[in-house]
Amino acid sequence: MKRWVAALPLIVLALLAVLFATFGLHHDPHVTPAALVGKPLPSHTLPTLAGGAPIDLRDTVKGPTIINVFASWCAPCIEEAPALMALKDEGARVIGVAYKDEPGRTQAFLSQHGDPFALVLTDRDGAAGLDLGVSGVPETYLVSADGRILSKHSGALEPKDVDAMLKLAGTR
Repeated sequence: MKRWVAALPLIVLALLAVLFATFGLHHDPHVTPAALVGKPLPSHTLPTLAGGAPIDLRDTVKGPTIINVFASWCAPCIEEAPALMALKDEGARVIGVAYKDEPGRTQAFLSQHGDPFALVLTDRDGAAGLDLGVSGVPETYLVSADGRILSKHSGALEPKDVDAMLKLAGTR
């Protein structure tokens, strides 16, 4: 009987390891919960990268708006830079939210990889990202003119994603 009781914690740990391994193997990191899709964009006042007065995230929405959460330390953010520039070139309004990043590093990132943003806000403590449901960067949200989140894309944008967003926004 004592052997069974002594082995019980090892059995529980082994079962937990199997459970986590199974979830990890079958979990697609690009499929994230889109709990805010169809709901209003959260209100959160953030400072601008340029150092201007803080702006409420909702006040940045003027017509269909794309909000991209990015960081200078994020490798996939570098990969998606051409897709964001393509959105800008197509006339889409793209707002950037620098997530948990130093303003100097954000500015250097934009200078090196291009600046597709009409405005860049800084979320140094990650509170706005938490309200948006950010699970990692980059994440991109399409917001309607009335401030409702139409779609959420996790991971680096690709050309097909740009086409889909522009169609959903009604600009293509």
